[in-house]
Amino acid sequence: MSGGDVGTGQAVLADPVRAAAVLTELRAALGDAAVRTDAASLAARRGDASGTSSGTPLVLVLPATTAQVSAVARIASTHRIPVVPQGALSGLAGGANAVDGAILLALTAMDAIVRIDPVDQVAVVQPGVVTDDLAAAVAAVGLFYPPDPASSSWSTIGGNIATNAGGMRCVKYGVTRDFVRSLEVVLADGRVVRTGPPTVKHVAGLDLTGLVVGSEGTLAIVTEATLALLPAPGETRGMCATFATIGDALAAANAIMAGPHRPSTLEILDAVVLAAIVAHVPDNGLPVGAQALLLALSDDRAGGADDAAAYARTAREHAALTVDLAGDPARLDALLAARRAFNPAMRALRGASINEDIAVPRSRLAELLARLADLSAELGLPIGTGGHVGDGNLHPVIAFDPAAPAQRHAAERAHLRILALAVDLGGTVTGEHGIGVEKLAALDAELGPTVRELQRSIKSAFDPQGILNPGKKL
Repeated sequence: MSGGDVGTGQAVLADPVRAAAVLTELRAALGDAAVRTDAASLAARRGDASGTSSGTPLVLVLPATTAQVSAVARIASTHRIPVVPQGALSGLAGGANAVDGAILLALTAMDAIVRIDPVDQVAVVQPGVVTDDLAAAVAAVGLFYPPDPASSSWSTIGGNIATNAGGMRCVKYGVTRDFVRSLEVVLADGRVVRTGPPTVKHVAGLDLTGLVVGSEGTLAIVTEATLALLPAPGETRGMCATFATIGDALAAANAIMAGPHRPSTLEILDAVVLAAIVAHVPDNGLPVGAQALLLALSDDRAGGADDAAAYARTAREHAALTVDLAGDPARLDALLAARRAFNPAMRALRGASINEDIAVPRSRLAELLARLADLSAELGLPIGTGGHVGDGNLHPVIAFDPAAPAQRHAAERAHLRILALAVDLGGTVTGEHGIGVEKLAALDAELGPTVRELQRSIKSAFDPQGILNPGKKL
């Protein structure tokens, strides 16, 4: 199963006696209430927010402790059937989708913030903790957890760890991996281990913590995380500017990144996205008619106002049409709300969308955007692009009519060509959403056979039977 074969899962579905034995063991280990086989429960957990295809699971389990997760893994290992770890299902690549015959292992009930330590500046949490809930809890004691995926109001820490989630603050603070000190994990055979100590520095052995982060549940099941925290930042201040060309906006963004005033957020939206948001969001506060928008924010304690003023000067030096110094919290909230409306606004254009997650060197962004415009014109579909221009991770969104087969097929072709384009420009097919099932076909071109074989060997070392989230990531 290490290569994605879920044959044993299918065999369990086809063998009522074997399936009954598995269910009996699960109920003995977790209790009846935590083991669900009804159609409604299984249907609700079959797939994530990507809308990609999923298999038919055997059972949904909701463990409350590490010991129960360990028991589930031992049962799965004994019967050699798949286990699919799941969080809030906010993912966008199919990484938590069911496979045939799988035990769906929902970790949402393990939602305790075990400890917040202001001296060591760490939080110890279970995987089901919602990202925003953690951020609020640490803020209450003057600390700060920077990772901020767009789904932070409902995504879980375990899911963030599984995909190495990013967000708008990555340009200053980095991604989830940069804040994971240590993990408690359950291995495929049920053993429980810690990947390392929670110290700031540790170089004994290989970095198993960093390896598990971003592995999408294919190596181990995270049951507790020790996360690094920072002192609380200052008040957010910022600047929003519009431009007559996307090239001017990119030049301004590059100048900001080259300067001494490091932004905490640096986002770009192109003309297609701006028009979609204006049409979709009443009272959006965005100017009409611009070809690009740049949003630069600072949360520096000492110099936030100076940073915002510097961003405004840079925008004017690069032919900005409008410059809005957004120091008022309500204005900032409105701008960020408009930015977060990007995906739903693009989906509303024609009723459905495919959301890409590519990253390229910032020096290649102008070429990327030009080639995306050419692709949009060739296929006759709107492709709106925005995202994290400060670190080169952009999100082209392909809008299409789901009731029109020709448009759906064109969108699927656009998806594959955009992934190939990212690799061609020296980048990656995913900056923060993960591979899941959606981007498996693009891995050979990006990684090459030798690296892919090394990664499969690592998978086999952690999970010899290939039962953890088979058919994903690798």
